[in-house]
Amino acid sequence: MLASGVRHSCLPDQIPVQKKKLNGTVGFHFLPNQVHRKSVKKGFHFTAMIVGESGLGKSTLINTLFNAPIAPTRDTPKEATNADASKAVEINAFTADLEENGVRLRLTVIDTPGFGDFINNTEAHKPILKSIEERYEQYLEQESRVGRKNIVDNRVHACIYFIAPTGHSLKHLDVAFMKELGTKVNLIPVIAKSDILTENEVAEFKERVDIIFGYFSTTHHHPLDFGRHQSKQHSNILSICA
Repeated sequence: MLASGVRHSCLPDQIPVQKKKLNGTVGFHFLPNQVHRKSVKKGFHFTAMIVGESGLGKSTLINTLFNAPIAPTRDTPKEATNADASKAVEINAFTADLEENGVRLRLTVIDTPGFGDFINNTEAHKPILKSIEERYEQYLEQESRVGRKNIVDNRVHACIYFIAPTGHSLKHLDVAFMKELGTKVNLIPVIAKSDILTENEVAEFKERVDIIFGYFSTTHHHPLDFGRHQSKQHSNILSICA
């Protein structure tokens, strides 16, 4: 009884309740805002690959989009870009740290000089495909480690493919590239220098690109059926995909 009395005498009669004022909103509906603030503070990584024949304005478009001299253009001296005559497609990466309205972006642009510049371009896509798959493997290796705090995402998030503004039809090189990489990466076809075409030519060219791109951008290729009124133009386009 003595021990019990001593134990109870040490307890306070009433625990005081302290009320604190909250500085922000509490609730799981506020999680997206918290994730947004954390992401903005940490910064973003984005890797874009530009592919296309020489002279289509690939580097100029990238530099204009981000308003920074990221990728070297044809006007850049060769000593600065180490551009030597080569008989194979090269893979060159350029990285720049950008900031806009407090948001930081580490941008990596992968250029592919030499693509489509040779007489035989049947295997021009292979070095590009190999580079994309190697980056996927590197990211998977980092994800498989025990400590994954300092993961660097070097995967190709988007591949911008520049199509020559012929205004008629796609080249076999264009079709082969879409066929091989359409299911490997986020492929964005762009009609280069489209301002030299009329509005009708651009619309018709876009239709041809959409048909072929849609055919090769799916994992399972189903026969395309346009109904009984399938136009001769669609038949000609699908004959390229065969």
